[in-house]
Amino acid sequence: MDISTLFFLLCLLQALSLSASSKTFDTLIGTSLSVEKPSDKLVSANGEFSAGFYPVGDNAFCFAIWMTKPSVPTVVWIANRDDPVDGKGSKLSVLKDGKLHLTDSAGSVVWKTKTEALTTSEASNLQLQLMNTGNLVLHNFSSVAIWQSFDSSTDTLLPQQLLTFGTSLVSNRGQGVHSSGYYKLFFDEDNALHLLFQGPKLSSLYWPDPSLEDISDAGISIYNTSRAALLDDSGYFWSSDFLKFYATDFGTVTQRRLTLDTDGNLRLYSLQEMNGSWDWVVTWQAISDPCRIHGICGPNGVCTYDHVSGRRCFCLQGFKMKDHTDWSSGCEPEFRVSCDHGDESTFVQLAHVEYYGSDIDFLQNFTFQDCQQECLNRCNCKGFQYRFRMKDGGYDCYPKSRLLNGRRSPNFDGDLYLRVPKAGISNHKLPDEEFRLQCSSIVSKQERSTYENKTVKLLLWFATAVGGVEVSCIVLVCFFLLKTSRRTDSTAQGYLGLTTKFKRFTFNELRKATQGFKEVIGQGAGGIVYKGVLSDQRVAAIKRLNEANQGEAEFLAEVNTIGMLNHMYLIEMWGYCVEGKHTLLVYEYMEHGSLAENLSSNSLDWKKRFEIAVGAAKGLAYLHEECLEWVLHCDVKPQNILLNAAYQPKVADFGLSKLQSRSTIDHSSFSRMRGTRGYMAPEWVYNLPITSKVDVYSYGIVLLEMVTGKSPNVMHTADNGEIGEHKRLVMLVRENVNIGTTTKNSWIEEIIDPMLTNNYDKAKMELLVKVALRCVAEDKDERPTMTQVVEMLMSHED
Repeated sequence: MDISTLFFLLCLLQALSLSASSKTFDTLIGTSLSVEKPSDKLVSANGEFSAGFYPVGDNAFCFAIWMTKPSVPTVVWIANRDDPVDGKGSKLSVLKDGKLHLTDSAGSVVWKTKTEALTTSEASNLQLQLMNTGNLVLHNFSSVAIWQSFDSSTDTLLPQQLLTFGTSLVSNRGQGVHSSGYYKLFFDEDNALHLLFQGPKLSSLYWPDPSLEDISDAGISIYNTSRAALLDDSGYFWSSDFLKFYATDFGTVTQRRLTLDTDGNLRLYSLQEMNGSWDWVVTWQAISDPCRIHGICGPNGVCTYDHVSGRRCFCLQGFKMKDHTDWSSGCEPEFRVSCDHGDESTFVQLAHVEYYGSDIDFLQNFTFQDCQQECLNRCNCKGFQYRFRMKDGGYDCYPKSRLLNGRRSPNFDGDLYLRVPKAGISNHKLPDEEFRLQCSSIVSKQERSTYENKTVKLLLWFATAVGGVEVSCIVLVCFFLLKTSRRTDSTAQGYLGLTTKFKRFTFNELRKATQGFKEVIGQGAGGIVYKGVLSDQRVAAIKRLNEANQGEAEFLAEVNTIGMLNHMYLIEMWGYCVEGKHTLLVYEYMEHGSLAENLSSNSLDWKKRFEIAVGAAKGLAYLHEECLEWVLHCDVKPQNILLNAAYQPKVADFGLSKLQSRSTIDHSSFSRMRGTRGYMAPEWVYNLPITSKVDVYSYGIVLLEMVTGKSPNVMHTADNGEIGEHKRLVMLVRENVNIGTTTKNSWIEEIIDPMLTNNYDKAKMELLVKVALRCVAEDKDERPTMTQVVEMLMSHED
């Protein structure tokens, strides 16, 4: 081989190498991108966006654009979201006439650009380029844009991307499910922006609030001729209908996006760095009360919302949830109302419940009896809304053909009357917090009684003092001094009377039981736990609390409240000690220690882990919803889930400081962050209102730890043996679930605890991971309640 031939071959190899590698730059040099080559993708010059084939399921791919930070990609545009292609033979091609075609393995066109065919000169030197803005542009040698992704949005609007009359945002179907969902942001015929619920059977506008008599009350005008909206880099959104808003962190940040989320809420996100990792933070949202979003709880469902519990969906009693993993499917009745005989039906009153829309008729100034009879006369009437009219004191009647968009609010001045068969009237009512046990009521009544008695005594003393001012002054001074000195003791004795179900130990008794506090079995921020044997030979766990800020009376009141909690999956308290500076609690002893200890010792098989997951969920559901809805744990982690001799779990350390009143709890109730790093919900970090959903988030992390055997902060070891970057457990699992490989269960094999290999139920394992990822959603309203978690887990229990 001569020198010239060798030189030619080297040049040819270099050219081929450059051609192949250019596909990973921002511009496609060539004619196509292949699904079979992971390197066939475009990356923007600033490295913030990528475009290529994105996995959306088993052997299913979409051509998409995604943000590279955080480590779990955020998809912002998809070409074929409702028609994925398979993992062999599919490709995106730039045709000679200036069109883009996405074809599957059979060569069928799945998606194409809607542009006119170009002449030969116009289509010369075509280039597909991913810009630093996230815009994918097809242009010719003159840099004239022939097509751009910014003209066909998916669920996200990026800075500098116009939303016009011809474009809209459509939500994803669910978390990690990128097909078209039920919600849409668009300009209507009046040139105003609206959010629309597009259900399987009905559609309805829900934002701006449709109950407003004039849309201008929402800051929107229909007196304009243009239809355009734009988000800029600083976080300012402006629309031609005069809608405008700012991000709470207005100014220059790394990245922003405006996304119509799967729950139907429009949110503005900013990418912020926290503790070395990047996360999306909500900096504006359209709807503060998620129950005003239509379709959120499905047909026959009822939505409730408060800043303590967040959003919750209910089925009416007598109805059952259609799909335990998807509230949009709603509820179905377990009874049948006959249309043959109207007298076989009756109505159940649901106070302050509204079902918006689906009115058969609107009847003004109807009496209640007339409205009831009107519904009975109609076979398709499911119930009726009866509402007081503030303007003139009349009543309006709305017979309903469907029960959609249900919500309950104490501010709604109307009731719904649900049509049910007479035989089942006692079984049909809405779960109601007002009828739940208020465990603190006994204490508050005693406080009021004590206060009233003191007031009466004071008035009697004052009356006897009228005859002599000097004497009465002396008596009054002595009286107040005496009462002040005895107030604390009398109050404490009052509380002591309430706690007689426990034994009040002396400090010496507990010192003897622990042999001078000899054997430490646990330690945390709240205090040290010792093993002890009581005088009746019961083995106990005795927790010696750190020096507390509260007084004895307050401590006893809270002990009394905790004493009213009784559940098989909560640790049982046997007694307490309050003596001088010593404050101790006495609990039942758990033979197998904590979940954390057992996870690291290879003593838990798959069956035990699943049972522990169910039991812990039941215990937390009880704390949140069954007795005292306002008991928040605030530190759910494996160390606080204890196991008895039969490995039955019991939730422990739901500390005294976490009892809060439902009527008064808000973010200010917590003066500092609580919990353990790695298990803490984003609300703590971002200074958001604290609700029971913080426990749900922590529980989700615990589930992931039980499945993977890894702690919340997973360490990757670099090739040189040094510790690499921290990567959160949530991101690790999501990456494997979303990306996976071509085999159905490959992602499970990637994440599962090696101790469980080939010894687990795959269906239950998939369920646990699915439930866990729902629990750790960034938005608290996307997380289920603990009751819903229990229902999902129980649906797969043997």
